[in-house]
This record gives sequence, C-alpha cells and structure tokens, in this order.
Amino acid sequence: MKAPYASDPARTRGRRVQEEESTFRSCFQRDRDRIIHASAFRRLKHKTQVFIEHEGDYFRTRLTHSIEVAQVARTISGALGLNAELTEAVALAHDLGHPPFGHTGEDALSALMAPYGGFDHNAQAIRIVTHLERHYADFDGLNLTWETLEGLAKHNGPVTGEIPWALKAYTAQHDLELDTFASAEAQVAAISDDVAYNHHDLHDGLRAELFSTDELAQLPILNACFAEVDRLYPGLNYYRRRHEALRRFFGVLVEDVIGFAQERLADMEPASVDDIRHAGRTIIRFSDDVFCDLKVIRSFLFDRMYRAPSVVVMRAEVTKIVQELFPYFMQHPDQLPKQWRKDVEEAATETDLARIVSDYIAGMTDRFAIQEHERLIGKAS
Repeated sequence: MKAPYASDPARTRGRRVQEEESTFRSCFQRDRDRIIHASAFRRLKHKTQVFIEHEGDYFRTRLTHSIEVAQVARTISGALGLNAELTEAVALAHDLGHPPFGHTGEDALSALMAPYGGFDHNAQAIRIVTHLERHYADFDGLNLTWETLEGLAKHNGPVTGEIPWALKAYTAQHDLELDTFASAEAQVAAISDDVAYNHHDLHDGLRAELFSTDELAQLPILNACFAEVDRLYPGLNYYRRRHEALRRFFGVLVEDVIGFAQERLADMEPASVDDIRHAGRTIIRFSDDVFCDLKVIRSFLFDRMYRAPSVVVMRAEVTKIVQELFPYFMQHPDQLPKQWRKDVEEAATETDLARIVSDYIAGMTDRFAIQEHERLIGKAS
C-alpha cells in the first residue's frame, strides 16, 4: 500500500508534449524504460566512476554504479511506501550528464566552459533527456514526466543562487519549481547514491590495493561489521571476510536511512507529496550519528583513494585530453560528426558553438575521448 505522500502516477503533472499513455505501464514505469533505452544510458558502461574505464574490468563504471543506486533506491522506496518506478527512474538517470573521466572530466569541462555559462552534470542530465536524445518523431529528448524531470533537477535539494544555464534554459519553458525540495522518491534516489558509492568505493579501493582490510577495520561502523564477521566466522578466508563485512556496512547504511526516514515522516505526518516538497528540509537522509561516521570514512577515501598518487597521475592525463579536445573542436567544428553540423550551422555566437562542443565532449565515453584525442591531436603524454 502506497503512503499518502507517495507520488501517484494517476495524478502526474504530465509530459511537456502530450502523448497517449501506455495501456499496461504507468507513466513513471514508461519513464524508466525510456531512460534504460537511451543512448546516454548505454554510454555509461564506458564512463569512469573513480578508475578510468580501461584500467580494469572489475571496477565500477557509471553504469554499474547507476544500477546499484537503483537497487538501493527500490529497497528504500518499498520500505517507505513510495512509488518505486519513479524512484528507479530518477536513480537510473541521475548520472546521465557526467562527461568522460568522472568528476575529473567535469572539473576540466567546467573550467573550459566558464566563459560560456559553465558546466554542471545535473543540468546536463536535464539537457540530455529534454534535448540531446533525438530519436522520437514527435519531440526531442525523452519527453519524461514532470515528476521525473523534477527529481533529476532537484534530487540534491532546491536549486538556488546561480542556476546552471542548461537548467535555466529548460525551466524557462517548463517550470520545475526549483526553489522547493523534490518528492520523497527523488530524495530516496539521492541518498541511495550516497549509500552506493560509500560502499563500492571501499570495495574498489581494496581491489586496487590502495589500502588494506586491516585499515578499513579501524574505521567507524566498519569496525563493528568486521567484529561481527570475526565472531560468527572465525578464521574466514580473507576475501570472504571483507565481503561479509562490507555487505554488513551496506546494510547498516540502508537500515539507517529507512529507520530515520520513518521517524521523521511519523513526526511530520505529511498528507501529500506537496507536503514533502514544502517541508523546508530534506526528509530522507542519514541519522546524525551515521552521517558523522561517514564523514570520517569519506575523509579516509579522499586521502587514500581519490588523491592516491596513481589516481592523481591518471587525473592529470585525462584532464589534458579534455583541455585539448575542447579548443580543437572550437577551432575545427567541421570535425564534429555529421549529425552535429546542423547545430553548428545554426550557432549564432561563440557561446552557442561552445555549448555544442561541450555537449559533444560530455557525451563521449572514456575510451572514445582517448581515441579521438589520439586521432586528432596525438597520443596524450
């Protein structure tokens, strides 16, 4: 049974372009399906999470990360009586706007785009699903429901202050009410992102041998997880031991979010999804104690993984690739693929051209960016 504050597909605010609805799928399920079939979603297979895609077959990519986020989101959504299809749609699409090479690529592209309005991966996700996916006869983008678009735009909270140009351009035509919080479903997608990467970054860091199991066992939350495994399975194989501890850590995070959300919802007694939007605070989040413990774990990951010497070296190499591809295409827009040249012909200003080039580079996979750089400019050194 759905909670009164769950998003109801029967009460959707609809799509920007009106369509006949499916006879056997809800509008949110249809959104999820369109996202899964989108070109940008498939490209996540070859986009960086932390390690560059070609560095190893076992490390998470943006695609596997997004699938893990969706799995967590469905679990939490179900426990809270929310709409699982909307939650999953937002979870699967939340990273569509990431350029190649993860946050390193975003930092490089953001600096290059500073004179032209900047670059933000959340705003780019909106641009992809409303404009850049061009497969349907009746519209550009995926023509997703208002609720899914709202979730993509605001899953991290209200968008205030200087609004990214891509988001501002779209909301001028289709108001997503950026100054309010998003639905509970979108908030679940956001916290599920945190759950997923806090778990799998530890796993990938161990696999990359950037830190040891013994070091992990000293961290908050994890120390209790390892202690429980050692109590239940004394002498357990090294790899099974760390897997058992990490899956317990995963469970602690999920259970904390569900329990804390249930407490906040019981105190608040929201009667509708709009009560969640106008609550003035994030409802779906970690408890204060777990949040403080996670700050310690995030600090450990930052020092030992995200800024590990081998990762820093690779960051410098891929930053150079983005830094050199951008001015090359600005000077040689004729080198863009044929399907992009009509947009180039219609570009009236340098800013228009820069945004086309940014869209193109942001859509590249890691391997394609490396290959194009080598083909057009020369192998990165």
